[in-house]
Amino acid sequence: MKLLVTGGAGYVGSVTSRLLLDAGHEVVVLDSLVRGFREAVAPDATFVQADIEDAARVLTPEAGFDAVLHFAGLIQAGESMTKPELYWHDNVVKSLALLGAIRAARVPRVIFSSTAAVYGNPVELPITEDAAKAPTNTYGATKLAFDYALTSETFAHNLAAVSLRYFNVAGAYIHDGHEIGERHDPETHLIPIALQVAAGKREKLQLFGDDYPTADGTCVRDYIHVEDLARAHLLALDAATPGEHRIYNLGNGNGFSNREVVEAAREVTGAELPVEIAARREGDPATLVASSARAREELGWVPRKNTLQDMIGDAWTFYRKHVAA
Repeated sequence: MKLLVTGGAGYVGSVTSRLLLDAGHEVVVLDSLVRGFREAVAPDATFVQADIEDAARVLTPEAGFDAVLHFAGLIQAGESMTKPELYWHDNVVKSLALLGAIRAARVPRVIFSSTAAVYGNPVELPITEDAAKAPTNTYGATKLAFDYALTSETFAHNLAAVSLRYFNVAGAYIHDGHEIGERHDPETHLIPIALQVAAGKREKLQLFGDDYPTADGTCVRDYIHVEDLARAHLLALDAATPGEHRIYNLGNGNGFSNREVVEAAREVTGAELPVEIAARREGDPATLVASSARAREELGWVPRKNTLQDMIGDAWTFYRKHVAA
């Protein structure tokens, strides 16, 4: 298939592009490079530096694209609360422009990189796709808004759409001398921050709260290896059905506490990792764990790298070679 990958210079988009190419697909990456990295784009992909609101210059009926995999967007929950206008514009307005280009070019399939942030504070665990949608931040609200747009599009225009809602992504793509991993500026995710401390780039690691109703008092989160997540996008391509908007939650189904993440990072890196307990962050749920039963049953998706050691080990390999250096 001929595929357009928006945000293909970012973390998840670049890894998914590699797997798509390995599977024999033709890949065109569209990325503005505002927050992505040119070196992360797969060498065998065609690269177009452009914003998704200008996707119509690539998505033409004559181009013959079979699907769009949409990763482009802003992802920092905290930033979304201080700059909500930026998130509504980038994640909704620009994505709707992309959807218009998809419609005009008669592209039959869309795979959307969504988020578990659409659920907010869950009432029941593990979280299923039928759980109430009540995002607690602007980031989650904008992702949910585009999910609703996709549902309308499938009904009105017979689009085949799949949204993949995932939780905490970790790890790196390590194959044949190529390493693709996570790097953000500023960094807000626990595992890469732990690696910064291990590499001496940061003095200490902060854990926000140790008095939650969990086994060790720290928040519990569901982590998924970036390669497992990327494989789910390939499976979603095959499952996309005209006139349907399918939604799948992706995660291990087993949560890891913040303290467990720190201990695993100490084991992998051999570093002491000084920890400071800080006040709770507003809106942080005690536990977020996904039910991936629907994805396992309908897509045949099973996570292969599902231990913290797998995820942190690959992330540490990438970080030492490409970031710390």
